[in-house]
Amino acid sequence: MYLEHFGLTEPPFRITPVTVFFFSGANRGEILDALIYSLSEAEGIIKVSGEVGSGKTMLCRMLLEKLPGHIETIYLANPSLSREEMLYAIADALGLNIDGERVGVIMHSIQNKLEEKAREGKRIVVLVDEAHAMPLDTLEELRLLYNLQVGNFKLLQIILFGQPELNDKLDQPNMRQLKDRIVHHFHMQPLSRNILESYLMFRMRAAGYHGPNIFSPSAIKLIASSSNGLMRRVNILADKSLLAAFVENTHNIEARHVQAAMRDSELRPAPTMPDKRLLAGGAVAALLLAGLVAWWWGLDKPQAPLQQAQSSHTSVPPAPAITAQPVGVITNLPTASAVPALASPMPESSPAIATQPNNPPAPASDPERAKAVVATSPPPQPKPAATATPPTTSSDLATSKLSLFEQRLAAGKQLLEQKTAVASIQLFYNEEVQNARIEGFLRRADKLGKLSEIYLLPAKFGGKKGLRVLYGTYPSIDVARNAIKDLPTRYQEAFAISIYMF
Repeated sequence: MYLEHFGLTEPPFRITPVTVFFFSGANRGEILDALIYSLSEAEGIIKVSGEVGSGKTMLCRMLLEKLPGHIETIYLANPSLSREEMLYAIADALGLNIDGERVGVIMHSIQNKLEEKAREGKRIVVLVDEAHAMPLDTLEELRLLYNLQVGNFKLLQIILFGQPELNDKLDQPNMRQLKDRIVHHFHMQPLSRNILESYLMFRMRAAGYHGPNIFSPSAIKLIASSSNGLMRRVNILADKSLLAAFVENTHNIEARHVQAAMRDSELRPAPTMPDKRLLAGGAVAALLLAGLVAWWWGLDKPQAPLQQAQSSHTSVPPAPAITAQPVGVITNLPTASAVPALASPMPESSPAIATQPNNPPAPASDPERAKAVVATSPPPQPKPAATATPPTTSSDLATSKLSLFEQRLAAGKQLLEQKTAVASIQLFYNEEVQNARIEGFLRRADKLGKLSEIYLLPAKFGGKKGLRVLYGTYPSIDVARNAIKDLPTRYQEAFAISIYMF
């Protein structure tokens, strides 16, 4: 209905998986590359998990298209198969005629066919969609199939695509043998607000749109909060927002169009920051109370707690954009150092009031009393010279020759030349190199003491020169995955983190 209005050749936000609309952002492209690499070079069962509507089926379809020719696939779209039905489905996909045969005969026929494929230099991969709905007996039969081998060579590889409920099913005691054979785990991250704009316009361009960005910042913010970053919800809201704009005969998508789409879809925005602000206020109140107690007990420097709060406020970099969180989930509790802003309105000179005695000032007509007050007052502290040079920081030394951007870009290129690392943690990537934005991120990383862990790698995205921002280097994918929990909290909350392999 609205295609001609927006200059589109096909609907851009259909929820049926179409590989031309595959979006490689938010760690989808990295997972696809890792799956292809794992199937080509490694053994073991692979698990891909993600929330409902996160794009698992689309990823599965892309994998079917991208695998090299020597890898043949068996796609099980219906997971609610009994163990016998699954064996029949696999045998049928291998071209075997085993109608009415017993399970033992079917297994023997499948093994013979797999050995024949192995001698031809081919590998067989079974892709199970919606694996969380697969019965336990069927999952156990998959494990038995995976055990088939010739010498040290596995005849079959398996990839399980499922919702997080799959993890709960694998945690059951009778599933531990299957779980132990899972060598790679990948999780589909939701779309962060920073990536959402790129996703919306990518889909529009793929559908034939050639104009400027039509989604306003307020519309993007509302789509992000009401969809929780899940692609299917994003597609539904974006599609109905286009229809609402078409009805108004406008080409710009505003918040009111998204609100109309939300009402029609019965979606509500997720709660944002009120609870955290209350917690932050409590943390600051506790900090100020500690300062009052310290002053009450007569410490030498009663202003220290407040000054520490102010200094930590000036040293902490601005928080990155907050990734949409599921409803009712509170991530990490803010610390006092992260929210000292409530104390900042107090004048800088106010701590000095505490150092004065309780005697009131002497009137001018009483010179003797005035002398006594002056005698009991603490001597004034010497002020630093106005021309004093501030101490030199590590970032000052770096920028004296190279900017932080140039410094970490050179470190990234050196890392590629050495070829000693296997994996790294990708914080985010930009499809266009924005030096000023990256420079600001690096300054904040320097203040966090994490600058040496940051590497910038040039990359290409759809023919455009972009940039990957990596954190740390690790000898294996598993070590890198385990290191994610040790990232600074602000990085864990702000970025759609993924594993990057060299």
